[in-house]
Amino acid sequence: MTDRETIRIYDTRAEDYAQVTASERPDATLQAFIAALPKDATVLDLGCGPGLSAAHMAAAGLQVEAWDASAAMVALAATRPGVAAKQAGFDDLDATAAYDGIWANFSLLHAPRADMPRHLAAIARALTPGGLLHIGVKEGEGERRDSLGRHYTYYTETSLTQLLHEAGLVPGPFTRGADKGLDGVVAPWITVTSHR
Repeated sequence: MTDRETIRIYDTRAEDYAQVTASERPDATLQAFIAALPKDATVLDLGCGPGLSAAHMAAAGLQVEAWDASAAMVALAATRPGVAAKQAGFDDLDATAAYDGIWANFSLLHAPRADMPRHLAAIARALTPGGLLHIGVKEGEGERRDSLGRHYTYYTETSLTQLLHEAGLVPGPFTRGADKGLDGVVAPWITVTSHR
């Protein structure tokens, strides 16, 4: 289950988080994800936050479901044109071959490391053959809370690659960067798009 304190923080800081992550255009990673999917693809934004990525995908003509464990985030995401938003956690994903793509951008990093194999197995099951998973995590090792109290699990390229392979997913090239988060700290991150 997603950490209750993390959800509480997102419920109380949803508007602040929306401002921190706001962008009028999809970034290069999201553009590439959209371009790699079939036209009219069905996509799940898993841990959608305020729904900005979901809105960009919907604007590109994709059929988008957006899930988040935070009720406040779901309320924001539901205001985005073309986005079907609902409150749900990682363990609610029990579909089989339902999605052409799953976008889990800086969401699964809030799950305990011990739960990640289960979550990735559920994602792999939910993807259509050849379906795509995008995942973004903070780079590092261990698990800890940030200054706001949010729970984070950190990953290296090696550890994430192993987990993806074990779930039956084939990772593509990794992208790296660093950005300032809601806690005001600039942190390194890695993202990768894998296919089933």
